[in-house]
Amino acid sequence: TDIDPKDLRPLLHADVERLRDEQLELAHRLLLEIELQQVTDELDDAADEARAAGRLTPERIAEAVAAHRAAHPYR
Repeated sequence: TDIDPKDLRPLLHADVERLRDEQLELAHRLLLEIELQQVTDELDDAADEARAAGRLTPERIAEAVAAHRAAHPYR
């Protein structure tokens, strides 16, 4: 169903308030999974845009990896 976010937010808050203590950790993990998916989607979109603009090429990736390894050598 399509619920206006302004109406849904207080409903979700009320749902969280009704959770038993032992359910809170799972709810938190699920919210983190949602956030991770959002960030992953944004990163994928940014990488696609960078590739299309020629800013993300195999050569530039190799240069960045080499620079990082030079600055942070393995022990």
